Amino acid sequence: MSESVYKVIELVGSSTVSWEDAAKNAVDRAAKTLRDLRIAEITKFDMKIEDGKIASYRARVKLSFKYES
Repeated sequence: MSESVYKVIELVGSSTVSWEDAAKNAVDRAAKTLRDLRIAEITKFDMKIEDGKIASYRARVKLSFKYES
């Protein structure tokens, strides 16, 4: 059995639609430049407020990917 090493990064995705969309946007963007994504963990949800109304949803996402050997 081989041992593996993983790197964890934190991203903030945003969306004007929903928190789920915000998290998806973060993962989709990371997948364009990182290979072998393994786990996505949502660590925080928040919203941007403008003029007393929700302007966008934000999701803080921790992503792990495997280091290549």
